Amino acid sequence: MSTTPEQINLWRSAPSENQRLEFKEAKAQFDSRTLCKYCVALANEGGGHLLFGIADKPPRSVVGTAAVNDPVGMAEKLFQTLGFRVDVEAVNHPDGRVVVFHIPSRPRGTAYHLEGTYFMRAGEELVPMSEDQLRRIFAEGEPDLLEEHTKTGLDAGQVVELLDTQGFFELLKLPYPTDQAGVLDRLQQERLVDLIGGGYAIRRLGALLLAKRLKDFLGISRKAPRVVVYSGNSKLDTKLDQLGTKGYAVGFQALIGFIMAQLPQNEVIQDALRKEVKLVPEIAIRELVANALIHQDFRVTGASVMVEIYSDRVEISNPGDPIVPVDRFIDGYQSRNERLADLMRRFAICEEKGSGVDKVIQAIELHQLPAPDFRAGFRRFSVLLSAPRPFETMERNDRIRACYQHCCLCYVLNQKMTNQSLRERFKLPAEKMATISQTISAALDAGIIKITDPAQSAPRYR
Repeated sequence: MSTTPEQINLWRSAPSENQRLEFKEAKAQFDSRTLCKYCVALANEGGGHLLFGIADKPPRSVVGTAAVNDPVGMAEKLFQTLGFRVDVEAVNHPDGRVVVFHIPSRPRGTAYHLEGTYFMRAGEELVPMSEDQLRRIFAEGEPDLLEEHTKTGLDAGQVVELLDTQGFFELLKLPYPTDQAGVLDRLQQERLVDLIGGGYAIRRLGALLLAKRLKDFLGISRKAPRVVVYSGNSKLDTKLDQLGTKGYAVGFQALIGFIMAQLPQNEVIQDALRKEVKLVPEIAIRELVANALIHQDFRVTGASVMVEIYSDRVEISNPGDPIVPVDRFIDGYQSRNERLADLMRRFAICEEKGSGVDKVIQAIELHQLPAPDFRAGFRRFSVLLSAPRPFETMERNDRIRACYQHCCLCYVLNQKMTNQSLRERFKLPAEKMATISQTISAALDAGIIKITDPAQSAPRYR
């Protein structure tokens, strides 16, 4: 193990501190307990490198460190405290001394803790991992629920009766086979159906995607998406409560069509003509419903994806805590159910990895709607889409959230946010420059955006 100054410079040039890197100035010393917390957090996130002697803000200047005079002794102390080995080395960089901690990944199905607390990073903070995250880690060695069989001992005719095989081939844009053997062969290739002991068995994933009737499958029917429509802006008066009946893939278009039909309409003036438009754009509903179906936690029993429609908003929710931190939804991606996500992408139901939320934000900005509100609750994640509201009536937090999301969208589009771009997002005239500056200042104070170059006369943000 020997880290070169060139490798350190490569790490310094990373776009952001991510799950693999953490920089600390630590010019003179660094708290030993905090060091242990960072080692645990980085190990729980897959391993990485903690570097002393480097500023954590771009351009991440090497400032040098006098901490850790005895790297070998420090490695031994960490091992005694943590129970896993962290290699420590001092590197003589041309701009100063740097100490590198090489932190290994936790073993599969295991999480590390410090005095009973399983740490992870959340922005600039070190926080305990949620129960849902720990359950997911500890279940890594267990069989995937979606790969288990939900019906066995079937003949070919029964499989075709239970699954919408016609819809399956249409989604794949393939011609329908001339016989049942060809149909079953393709289902086996996709690992949705297995041939066991002379009979066919349908996997949970196959039923979940292709079922003609979800109620035919024990344990799957409770995962049918649910659409609830309320008469006003509260849950007091339920106008409609409808469960989905078909598999996620073969029933997706009908589900989206049903949801759009229930949405309230708003009257707008376009080209001097009055026009009725839905509360929120279809692309936002489509992407967020697909995300909810794909990323739900199937281990949470008695719960399913819900779409709740009020007179002034739509709330889409799914069981389970989010895997990606809420503030990284636009530029981050991690799937809880990778096989389900992959098939839904191949069926053209959802976007490529991580791009679906980008499209939602773009559509919301195009329609001048308030920024989506991503919320992590108790074992449930939800997204709230609100009806149009003038900028003047938006609450301070709504403005800051819209500013942050616009800045994130600019980042993934390889652009920088400016006062002008944010004004255009809100459809405000140049006279409102000072008002927008106040919103940007509030976002800066909250630490959620940064100025790219303070020396510029027209600041840009990221």
